Amino acid sequence: MTRYISTQTGLAPLPDRAKADLSDLKGHQKHDLVDGTEGPEIRDRYDDARADVVDHQLAVGLDRVTEAQLRWDDMLAHPLAVSDAVETRGIVRYYDNNNFYREPVITGELSATGDLATEFAPFADAVEPEARQVVLPGPYTLAELATDEYYGDDASLLSGVTDLLVGELESIESFATLLLLDPSLVTDPPSDGHDERVSDAIDRLAAATDADVVVHSYWGALEEKVYAHLLDADVDAVGFDFVTERDDNLYLVQEYGCTDDIYLGLVDGQNTLLEEPEAVRDRVDWVFDRLPVSDFETAYLGPNTETFYLPYETYEAKLETVSEAASLAEVRAA
Repeated sequence: MTRYISTQTGLAPLPDRAKADLSDLKGHQKHDLVDGTEGPEIRDRYDDARADVVDHQLAVGLDRVTEAQLRWDDMLAHPLAVSDAVETRGIVRYYDNNNFYREPVITGELSATGDLATEFAPFADAVEPEARQVVLPGPYTLAELATDEYYGDDASLLSGVTDLLVGELESIESFATLLLLDPSLVTDPPSDGHDERVSDAIDRLAAATDADVVVHSYWGALEEKVYAHLLDADVDAVGFDFVTERDDNLYLVQEYGCTDDIYLGLVDGQNTLLEEPEAVRDRVDWVFDRLPVSDFETAYLGPNTETFYLPYETYEAKLETVSEAASLAEVRAA
């Protein structure tokens, strides 16, 4: 019987009061965004906001709880933006939406900064190991968001970015799930040959942790060859954005199979329309009724994208929906 796990993708919106406070503390210019050198007053305010967001996840009963990445002003490019080997320059559009991040220009050899461990410590104090979920950008996405002025070719750049992410992972321990968000695999797929290197890079990350590894892409469906190489990687689950694209994602699983576990992006992380738990449960049934797989060992239920797009109150309500939907799915499966 399938075990249903309620979770979220991280990169959550700031609570309203924290947003106002941090706007006053940090300023409003590009150079005021988080770069790893922020002072104790700003750090403390982020810690307070993180505690509120984590407490809400626990209160609504999420099975996997994230640190929420509230400091990630540059969204999935954050691990680069806080590196001494990176210069942040002009503002560039974040995928096909109205959000922007500082262009991270790599000017030296990448290595771990310790930023992940800094955020993980207070989070770990509040959440038991079996409920902790660490969220990172997938190596391909992080490389695609960067401008390279050091490595010189795609293969070396991917390797350097993976070195950074592996180093960050090795600085923490005792968590249940590693969720790699890799939307660029959909929006700008890797070329022939490079798709194999992407699979190898994910293998390196999986080898750096004992946690279950989930790779989730969104804003469409993967190309068939990219998906086939992803299935070759040492991951426990692959994620699908069934909000943006149902039929093509369904086809991939029907045609090529899937990992033993699956991540179902069934709640819209960008739209303020609030789904009912019963409707999300029905979406689970819609997917599973059309798949040749008789049973997945684990099905993660969560948003299809990051959730920072949402007003904070809507974000809170959507997490409650996810938690209730997973409970309903568990009951129906029984």
